[in-house]
Amino acid sequence: MHVAPLSTTTVQEDHVAVALAEIELCGELMIAASAADEDRLSPDRIDEVLMVAAERPVGAVGAG
Repeated sequence: MHVAPLSTTTVQEDHVAVALAEIELCGELMIAASAADEDRLSPDRIDEVLMVAAERPVGAVGAG
């Protein structure tokens, strides 16, 4: 059985896609931060902006 190695182009394209996604998420955080009344975003607000559901241990910063 012959398995073709991943091409360098495919790996580079994957890195570019990840970088663009990270830039977009950072932009969303900056928009939320600029619209916030507080000095900083709470961990819960960050999760909301990034559309993630984080499970934090009891007693952790931002745990409810």
